Amino acid sequence: MLEPVKVGIGEYLSGFYASLVSTTKPMDEYIQRGVARSIAWAPSRMVDSAEEMLAAWQRNDTDSAPTRPPKLPVILVGMDQSYTPTAREYGAQIANSEKVIMPNDPKQRLFGLRTVFGDIRVQMVVAAADEPTARSIAAQLMLYMEAVPNRRVGYTTSFAGVSQYWVAMIESTDVPAAAIHTGVKNIVMLAVDITLKAQIPIYDAPKVGEPNDGKGVPGTDDP
Repeated sequence: MLEPVKVGIGEYLSGFYASLVSTTKPMDEYIQRGVARSIAWAPSRMVDSAEEMLAAWQRNDTDSAPTRPPKLPVILVGMDQSYTPTAREYGAQIANSEKVIMPNDPKQRLFGLRTVFGDIRVQMVVAAADEPTARSIAAQLMLYMEAVPNRRVGYTTSFAGVSQYWVAMIESTDVPAAAIHTGVKNIVMLAVDITLKAQIPIYDAPKVGEPNDGKGVPGTDDP
């Protein structure tokens, strides 16, 4: 259910990567490397396991060349496994199914809609071999989030062959890049934590044998 949000975060960070400006020598190579080998997903939140996540990255064959060590800097991204409903002052979940017609549905079918509205905690860890590079990437990340268009993360959901665009708001862009102290020598790691206020739709349609409008096939991807 949260996969569309995860995809949206990836696209958001791709936009950030494209905006990076080199301020140190290691960043020259980082910017040229390409986003696929510069930003990686890691399981769960990483403050307590940042060292293990970095070790996993270092075991990864980023260049299809086992004799060449994986490169730094890198950004590791984790999504918290827990789930918390968003406080009512931000918005309410739609718990009772409401009847809706999606505007871009060519068949104009009537579906039931509920929405989950939750806080999604995301952590981005910048790892570099030197302090100026780690600090520059983290500072530029927070500058990117501060721009008005970037205070939200867009994502697309799909149901019945119809795509819908949604946005998750970043709760606060006033966040620190906190140093993570590990036993890894000559590695600087800075963690940036944000909370997304994300609304995720849950649609329902007639099941097999239930009354329907005959515009689709119950129990399929074209209900």
